This record gives sequence, C-alpha cells and structure tokens, in this order.
Amino acid sequence: MIRYARPPDHPAIATVNELAFGQPDEARLIERLRADGDVLFELVSEAAGRIDGHILYSRLWADRPALFAALAPLAVHPDRQSAGVGSALVRASLDSAREFGVHGILVLGHPAYYPRFGFAAAAAARVAAPYAGSPSFMALALEDGAFDTPLSASYPQAFSG
Repeated sequence: MIRYARPPDHPAIATVNELAFGQPDEARLIERLRADGDVLFELVSEAAGRIDGHILYSRLWADRPALFAALAPLAVHPDRQSAGVGSALVRASLDSAREFGVHGILVLGHPAYYPRFGFAAAAAARVAAPYAGSPSFMALALEDGAFDTPLSASYPQAFSG
C-alpha cells in the first residue's frame, strides 16, 4: 500500500533511509527539509504494517512562477529492494506531483534507473542548478514545455549542509 507519510511514520522512514543508504545522511536531509518547511510531499510504501519504502519531494525555487520539484531521496528497505517497491513509489509520486501542480521534476539519481520513468539528462541540459552537468542529473517535464527554455533552479538549503 502506498500512502502519504504521517508524523508517526518519521522514525520508520529514518530507519529505511539509513538502511538503504548505509549511513544517516539522507535521514538527516529529510529532517532538515521537514524542519525548514521545504517538503512538498512524502509517500511511503507499507506492507504487513511495516514501512518498507519512502520517497520525498521538495520545492525548488525557479526563475519563473511555475512549480518545480526535486525528487530526493528515494529509499527502499534492503530486504525489499528489487521487488518493485521503488518503482511503485516513483509511479505513485509522479501522479501526486501532477495533482500538486508540479510542472517539472529534477533528480540526481542513478542514470540507469530513472530513465524508465521518463527522466532524462537531455531534459535537464538547459537547467542551471548545483548538480547540472552530471550524467546523474535528470529532469522530467510533467507539463508540456517545462524544460524547453533555460531554467535556473535553486535547491532548499538542506541540500547544501
């Protein structure tokens, strides 16, 4: 079952992120994004009463009035990886992002994973942002033309510390 995260889920979300990434940096990032009010939305995957996956979107500041978002992080409990949990979270989150009115999404992620959902480095080629130029920096337009013209985007402060 995929649903929006609730405050009582926060400890389990931290655990999933720490286990998935093998260190606490992503869990700390999530805490900072929440504390700063920069979270657009979070989804969790729950199976048998246990959180086994998590995805978070934060607002980006762009040089135009349209809403752009960063996807980060996506984490799946190690014993559930390669079972479709991550893919289900990404697909559900893209639907949620559309409902929130997001025009385009940026991700710094595995170049072999995210293209299956439509993310592409070529789509991010005209984006000026801290991670620009990396083959892992990809974009997905949810609205036509979201990345057709140059875009300057800033990430929340939590990403830099």
